[in-house]
Amino acid sequence: MNKVILMGRLTRDPDIRISAGEKGMAVGRYTLAVDRKYKREGDATADFISCVCFDKKAEFAEKYFRQGTRIAVSGRIQTGSYVNREGKKVYTTDIVVEEQEFAESRRAQEGQPPAEGPAPAGDGPLDIPDNIDEELPFR
Repeated sequence: MNKVILMGRLTRDPDIRISAGEKGMAVGRYTLAVDRKYKREGDATADFISCVCFDKKAEFAEKYFRQGTRIAVSGRIQTGSYVNREGKKVYTTDIVVEEQEFAESRRAQEGQPPAEGPAPAGDGPLDIPDNIDEELPFR
């Protein structure tokens, strides 16, 4: 089984490109800074993990994700290699994103305290009155 679940903050805005070919597809790349649970003095406190997403996921990342946004990602590890311009073989490890979502509210991202009192209309579950079955367009 090859399954990865990560939560971290974007180190910069996602980089989106269109693949070559007749049917160009959006390819998105971003790096997640994932905090380590246990920290030793002198060690790095986060791991920086490269993620790649395709098509609609890449378009979503380009539209909504920004540097510092905390997101949760699930996917699989994929390794590869290529020869760089100097002729050296470079090995890569990426997370191929299968699912991605926000891991905190917009208010938290902006550093605002949570709203007090009841949630504004439209932010919670729908209140459907009793005996409304006959008005619903589906059953």
